[in-house]
Amino acid sequence: MSPKDLALRIEPNQHAGGKADPGAFPGLLTLGLLQRVAMLAALFTLELLAISAWLDTEALIHRGGLTGLVGGWGASILRSVVAVAAVFVTFGYLKAKAAVQQVSSRLLGRPAIDWRFLAGHFCALIAFGILSPLLFGSRPSGFYSNFIAASWFLAGFIAIALAACAFVPPKVWFELVRGTGKVWVYALAAGIAAGLVGSLGWSLWKPASALTFRLVKALLGPFISGMIANPATMVIGSERFKVAIAPQCSGLEGVGLMLIFGILWLWFFRKECRFPQALLLIPAGLSILFLLNAVRIAALILIGNSGARQIALGGFHSQAGWIAFNGVALGFSVAASRLPWLTRNRERRPLENSSAENPTAAYLVPFLVILAVAMITRAATSGFEWLYPLRFFAAAAALWFFRLKYKELDWRFTWFAPVAGSVVFVIWLTLDRFAGAQTNNAIASGIASLPAAGRITWLTFRTLAAVVTVPIAEELVFRGFLIRRLISPDFESLDARRFTYFAVLLSSVAFGLLHGDRWLAGTLAGLIYAAALLRRGRIGDAVVAHATTNALLAAWVLLRGNWYLW
Repeated sequence: MSPKDLALRIEPNQHAGGKADPGAFPGLLTLGLLQRVAMLAALFTLELLAISAWLDTEALIHRGGLTGLVGGWGASILRSVVAVAAVFVTFGYLKAKAAVQQVSSRLLGRPAIDWRFLAGHFCALIAFGILSPLLFGSRPSGFYSNFIAASWFLAGFIAIALAACAFVPPKVWFELVRGTGKVWVYALAAGIAAGLVGSLGWSLWKPASALTFRLVKALLGPFISGMIANPATMVIGSERFKVAIAPQCSGLEGVGLMLIFGILWLWFFRKECRFPQALLLIPAGLSILFLLNAVRIAALILIGNSGARQIALGGFHSQAGWIAFNGVALGFSVAASRLPWLTRNRERRPLENSSAENPTAAYLVPFLVILAVAMITRAATSGFEWLYPLRFFAAAAALWFFRLKYKELDWRFTWFAPVAGSVVFVIWLTLDRFAGAQTNNAIASGIASLPAAGRITWLTFRTLAAVVTVPIAEELVFRGFLIRRLISPDFESLDARRFTYFAVLLSSVAFGLLHGDRWLAGTLAGLIYAAALLRRGRIGDAVVAHATTNALLAAWVLLRGNWYLW
């Protein structure tokens, strides 16, 4: 049986009417490896967020023994564990896809959760919670302090191990380690590297900051006369606008991320790369990213010196670094896979395959375009995003580009769609009211600063984006693509009404997380929009439901002035 057939086995059986047979599968009792790992990751994420909000390891840094180790290296150890897991799962799948799919197929008939291990996990977590106040709240010393710290570490380790075994049986973990070869060794090395880069990087921050300071000074020289540059305080700029280059702004964190990214890329695609010349990509990527960090700081100073102080300290400061890293990582990937000097000769693909379309692109590109443009417009503005209309035009262009592909989809809708959208609107306002008083964002003051024509133009395109392009782009991703993609890689071969409860839930949670602190309302909205789609298998129902919600919210905002809802 092929992986595709195996993946389809986890779908609810459907009759001619398109409704799932509730007795076909017992809900979450038939999950493959990917779904189990995703559930485990979600559990760890929620628990880690709660622990991080509760405990602060900086309070333990100056203590001795194991307690001081928790304070000094706790964050690095956690970073290493996360890196090991991410590298093992990602590159293990790429390295031994067939073996992973075999293991996943054998899991389909087993219960998704071993409740004995999960109960043990929560017992260990309770012990971890009891020990935490003893370790962080009091100031024990000597043997007692080390005993508490060791017990705290042990309880945390046992909790992690038991949770992993609750979703994936221990034998399966051993099979994965054997089936993926030496991937676990590289994952362990990547985890140790991530921890060391984060912790030992402190000793490199001072010289790195000094070099960044000199680069920024050289870049600003031709543009600012009477420049202020104090290497002792790391303050640089002009009389109108100056900044202090903190160690965190040295660019070392981005360099560390780029180093790990480059090493892993070259290792796992070593058969496609030419060596030793491909190794030159690593120092090139690090150097370019470090230089771009200095360019970012120089540009920030120039923007602030020109009078746009809020833009410099707001959107540009928070977004430019990520834009630079993403750009360099993308350039690294393209160079490593496309340049003949760096890439081995590949067999020429048949003409029909080379011209074949990518079915995923039509579903993802409009949404990704909105995210990319949003990153740029936020970087170019302060509190008020006056370039927001660019999101509408970019999304509209992407949707127009794939218009022929969209003709294959069913854009019809029924009465259920606007009713579902109205229900989401009521839920959204209700949850927002229970969340407490909200303060308006910078939209009100930003609109007031625009001339009448500019105000009308901005509000028009903000509303059009909310009602037209955003619902289409987001429904294509979360309901049109993600639900079916979680069932089978060949998602287009599935009927639009095919679903699993896990796929619907995960896609709805992802949609909720997209909405930040309104994640609960977003998750419930995702579930209702999914119901609209699955009722008749029409993407039009989901889009119209989403558009109805956004239209009602836009009317509410415009009539009542509750700008925080935008």
